[in-house]
Amino acid sequence: MADAAPVVAILDPVTASSDPAIDKLGFDEALAELQRTVAELEAGGQPLERALALHERGAALLEHCNRLLTDADLRVRQLVAVAGKGLQAVDVKPDEAQETPESGAS
Repeated sequence: MADAAPVVAILDPVTASSDPAIDKLGFDEALAELQRTVAELEAGGQPLERALALHERGAALLEHCNRLLTDADLRVRQLVAVAGKGLQAVDVKPDEAQETPESGAS
């Protein structure tokens, strides 16, 4: 089997110095930065290199946000207590959730 060609990363000031910091961002900060990045891309007018760098950063931020949401979802499902059975993972879809009487629904 032939060796695969090495992957070459394109380094850009927007992504190269900041990518390691993405992993340190909390969900809210990453989402806010993703929204700013998308807004800048939608505004247009950037040189091609800047637009590509913004797109790459946006993709990294999106991946980070998805990872944080997946982790949070897993933690919530693991912590749902079932009476008499200890902790058990329970999947609840938003459209199947029921309000409790004390929630003040009218």
